[in-house]
Amino acid sequence: FRASNYQSTTRVKPFICTMPMRLDEGWNQIQFNLADFTRRAYGTNYVETLRVQIHANCRIRRVYFSDRLYSEDELPAEFKLFL
Repeated sequence: FRASNYQSTTRVKPFICTMPMRLDEGWNQIQFNLADFTRRAYGTNYVETLRVQIHANCRIRRVYFSDRLYSEDELPAEFKLFL
């Protein structure tokens, strides 16, 4: 999967799915539900992530994987976005 703020539409191809990502000014908290994306784009189950590539033109505080999506209240303090 490739998400970027220059994509305007979602495109599903055999080896890549590209999708738009809208970012607000300042810090953004982004969650990718890979199991849902895989099921909707390819009709199969998510198994594993082999690589995460983040380009140098952005600032990242933290990248982590979890077994499910968590609400802000459920996150440990070090994972919360404080503004």
